[in-house]
Amino acid sequence: MKGNSTVNLESLPEKAILAGFERRRGQLSLAASESFQELKELALSAGAEIVGEFFQVRPIADSATLLGEGKVQELKENAEASEADVVIVDNDLSPTQQRNLEKKIGVRVIDRTQLILDIFAKRARTAEGRLQVELAQLKYILPRLSGQGVSLTRQGGGIGARGPGETKLETDRRRIAVRIKKLEESLEGVRSGRLLHREKRTAVPIPTVSLAGYTNAGKSTLFNRLTSAGVLADARMFATLDPTVRALTLPSRRRILLSDTVGFVRNLPTTLIQAFRATLEEIADAALILHIVDVSSEQAAVQVAEVFRVLGEIDASETPQILVLNKRDVLEGESLSAEVLGARLLEGAGQSMAVPVVLASGRTGEGVDDVLRLIDEVLLFDLVEPALFRIPMKDGASLAMLHARGRVTHESYTGNICEIEVDAPASLRAQLKRYLVKGRAAVENSVQN
Repeated sequence: MKGNSTVNLESLPEKAILAGFERRRGQLSLAASESFQELKELALSAGAEIVGEFFQVRPIADSATLLGEGKVQELKENAEASEADVVIVDNDLSPTQQRNLEKKIGVRVIDRTQLILDIFAKRARTAEGRLQVELAQLKYILPRLSGQGVSLTRQGGGIGARGPGETKLETDRRRIAVRIKKLEESLEGVRSGRLLHREKRTAVPIPTVSLAGYTNAGKSTLFNRLTSAGVLADARMFATLDPTVRALTLPSRRRILLSDTVGFVRNLPTTLIQAFRATLEEIADAALILHIVDVSSEQAAVQVAEVFRVLGEIDASETPQILVLNKRDVLEGESLSAEVLGARLLEGAGQSMAVPVVLASGRTGEGVDDVLRLIDEVLLFDLVEPALFRIPMKDGASLAMLHARGRVTHESYTGNICEIEVDAPASLRAQLKRYLVKGRAAVENSVQN
């Protein structure tokens, strides 16, 4: 066989069978159906080729294998016929259930948590992101060390075996525990560093506005539209893991920092929330949250509810929010106002809080100006007020600063003095207070007279 005709087996997608279980009587519930559909998207994002789908609804779960004996046998036969490499279960499996299923089916079995961890391991780019993912994976692996047998010696890659899974599965509990402690100490250092950076940012009144939302809601596309940051944006789930912060100037000329962070997903593993604590604190400490929603999704209300749940877990539920209904360009049917759509979503998500709503499209740029305007209205930080300054002409830097960071409404010259009226943020007024002649009340009175 010629060299150029050799097939690279590592480049071929793994064949995966998807399986799910719901404990109930009657038909499959809508929530379980939507979760299973999301599992398919997660599996595709991990690089799998789906060769089979199985779901079981029964009132009692099998304590040994979760699924009933008949369904397990059906999975085994399908795995043999399709030459599947892995079975991905949409439920969290206990270590015992996972081991028993692998023995009975004869292929690797992973659960939803391990699949998400695998995608995170694949997408993490920064040193911090890799530390966070490794910590979450090792905490997942630790209770599963006993009795893993052959699976612990497997050195190949594959879905559910990336990241530390390739190098740490043969270590014992003590060594993994030591590594976990070291990772936690490293991430505590990252957390301290982030805290120090936030304190420095707080010293200069530039508020942080964080984008939060369900994965694949279009956060990075909208972030790029607002800041021209060039952040990776594609249709894969969890395309963005590592936070990106960019400066942005609002219509009022106030400056803010816009932060794009990891997307959420239903049943986001607790180990991931704990591991990404340093990253998620960027959201918790933000002055304002832009809650990005894929308004075209049939599951938008469920996704909104999940985002609210995670925000509550990271103590960010009280942070002011703007609900940004993204992807308005793909909305079909009659045109509805942002307020009506937002009210429907919040009601469907079981939320009663009043949240400002705006329609936008990160892809086309439609409504982006409305997003900026609403941020300006809602953000009660570094407030803008009319002010009058008298500045010597020789101080060109201060004059340039007023034009760059404020909105000049009137300008006149007497001798070598420039008298300038500006709608200026508090930070600018404080910075040039030596030239400040009148505050808001005095300027308004002079205008009236």
